[in-house]
Amino acid sequence: MSYKELDAWKDARALVKDIYLATASFPPAEQFGLTSQIRRAAVSIPANIAEGYGRRSPGAFVQFLRIAKGSVNELETLLLLSTDLEILETCDELQERTAKIGSMLTNLISKIEASTVREDMSPYQSEPTRTNPN
Repeated sequence: MSYKELDAWKDARALVKDIYLATASFPPAEQFGLTSQIRRAAVSIPANIAEGYGRRSPGAFVQFLRIAKGSVNELETLLLLSTDLEILETCDELQERTAKIGSMLTNLISKIEASTVREDMSPYQSEPTRTNPN
């Protein structure tokens, strides 16, 4: 399996394209402000999923998924700010897609952590032996 098969990565990649389209109409004065920040936050999501996957360690993968989740929160905030500043008329659809990706990342993190815990448990581990105090 490859990171390219992960739905979170696929959806995040598609979101990047739409973020670029949405920010193309931002005023030139925002080129190095909100436009750049929104685009970088969006790009960071699939990039961190891919980089974490490439580390080939469940712990490292989870760490990078958490970074991607942070970028989701950053993107949500920047989109809201762009509507507050009336640069974007609405961002509901982009917000919904971003939140969905955030949920997917949370689920993926939980799944990896749960499988890691099971793998770390030794098959030879038994219940603690109780000693009779008498």
